[in-house]
Amino acid sequence: MSLKAFVSYLSLEKKYSVHTVTAYGNDVSVFMEFCELNYQIAEIDNVPYVFIRNWIVSLVSDNVSNRSVNRKVSSLKAYYRFLQKIEKIEINPLAKHKALKAAKKIEIPFSFEEVESALDSVDFSDDFEGARDKLIIGLLYATGIRRIELVNLKLLDLDLSKKTIKVLGKRNKERIVPLAPFVYPWIVSYLNFRGALGEVRDKEVLFLLKTGNKVYESLVYRIINRYFSKVSSKQKNSPHILRHTFATHILNEGADLNSVKELLGHSSLASTQVYTHNSIAELKKVHLAAHPRNKK
Repeated sequence: MSLKAFVSYLSLEKKYSVHTVTAYGNDVSVFMEFCELNYQIAEIDNVPYVFIRNWIVSLVSDNVSNRSVNRKVSSLKAYYRFLQKIEKIEINPLAKHKALKAAKKIEIPFSFEEVESALDSVDFSDDFEGARDKLIIGLLYATGIRRIELVNLKLLDLDLSKKTIKVLGKRNKERIVPLAPFVYPWIVSYLNFRGALGEVRDKEVLFLLKTGNKVYESLVYRIINRYFSKVSSKQKNSPHILRHTFATHILNEGADLNSVKELLGHSSLASTQVYTHNSIAELKKVHLAAHPRNKK
C-alpha cells in the first residue's frame, strides 16, 4: 500500500521524527477517508485536483483554520511527491496549488523578569525531581534547544570541561551548543541526585524519571507550564515559548541572526527570522531614544 510505503520513507530515509511522521500519515488518511465517503474510491494515487479542492472547501466549511488546512495539504503534496519519486505517478496534482492565506502566528516570549522569577523565586523541592526540573528550565533557556532534543540528551553529550553540549537535531543533524556558566551549579546538583538514584534503566540518558527511566516530552511540557504559570499570566507556557524566549533575548542583546540560526539548529535563516519581531521592537525603542530629531 502506497501510504504505508510513504510513512516508511519519511521515517527511514527522511529521518523525520515520530511525531512528524504520524502527522503526515494522519493527514493523508483523512483525505483518503474523504474520497472514500464522497467518491467511493479507496485509492487516491491518481485523483484529479478537483477532488482535493473539494476536500479543502469541506475543511474550511468545518471551520478548520487556514494554517491547519495548509499543513494538511502540504502533507498530501509530500505524499504525491513520493509517488513521483517511486514512479507511480507522473504529475503531482498539487503542483500548481497555492496555499491559503494565513495570518502570521506571533508567539509572545517570556520577559526576562518572568524567566528570572521562574528560576530564582519559585520554590523547587530539595530532591531529585526539584533539581531535575530546575535544570530542565535552565538548560532550555540557556541553549534554546527543542523539547525533543532535551529529552534525547545523553550524559556523554554534556562536556563541562569544554563548556558545551552536543545536540542531535532534526534529521539527525548534530550541533555543538555552548553552555552558559549560570547553569553549572544546577547541572552539578542534578547529577549528584541522579547518581544517588540506585538502579537506573536508561543509564546513558541525561534526564530521567525517579524510577530510572527516560523522561518524556509531555512531562517536559508539564514542567514548564507548572513553574511558569506561577510567574506569568500568558495563556501558553510551553518549552517552545522558552526556546522562542532564548532567541529573542539574545537577539535583543546584540547576537547576529546567523549565530542564532546555528544555535537553534535551523536549516535556513527564514526559520530564524520569525524570532526577530521582538528585536525590532527593541530597536524601535533605541531609535526613539537615541535619534537627535526624536530628542529634540
